[in-house]
Amino acid sequence: MPHAKAVSFSKYMADETTPQQVAAPVAPQQAHPAHQGQRPGGFQRGSRPPFGGGNRFGGKGGPRDGQNRFRRDKPKPEFDQKMIDVRRVARVVAGGRRFSFAVSLVAGDRKGKVGVGTGKGGDTASAIEKAMRSAKKNMITIKLNSSMSIPHEVSAKYASGRVLIKPAPGRGLVAGSSLRNVLDLAGVKDVNGKVLSPSKNKLNIARATIDALKKIRS
Repeated sequence: MPHAKAVSFSKYMADETTPQQVAAPVAPQQAHPAHQGQRPGGFQRGSRPPFGGGNRFGGKGGPRDGQNRFRRDKPKPEFDQKMIDVRRVARVVAGGRRFSFAVSLVAGDRKGKVGVGTGKGGDTASAIEKAMRSAKKNMITIKLNSSMSIPHEVSAKYASGRVLIKPAPGRGLVAGSSLRNVLDLAGVKDVNGKVLSPSKNKLNIARATIDALKKIRS
């Protein structure tokens, strides 16, 4: 069997690429003079992207003009409200206890109309909604003078709550507890209110305040 023809190693070495034959790195292309100093988003270096232009790299984004197309302005409610008491109550049934929430609040327009309402529901949102409907149903109109104050002294008692309200020109609204909440939402100014009963029940004090405001005569 004939021997294979020996091939010199130098022939294969000659076919390999030598370090001198490696292509030199290509120089980076110079930017066009008209595009020098620009960022990928298309705006000048050091400047901020235009509003509504999206992100910093020129991508699409939401509106940036301060107006959200998906946001609708909610109408202002007719009456302001203030919660005076939130309690978790329970009722006993055959299977155990069922918990719910009881809410007491005061609602008024700060122009002479005010009311106190209560509501009960499985969550606070439904309880507040029911209490608001109750407050609107029981709303009264107060006879105030030109300075949004009461013309004379009034007092009332409801259950264990007893209050006294006196006009105080130039003093502002001086009162505490739920008595202040009722007078504030009614828009009453320059009065001095005092809780005379030892009871701290805010609902009874608020209802006593409503009864006192009903006694105002022009």
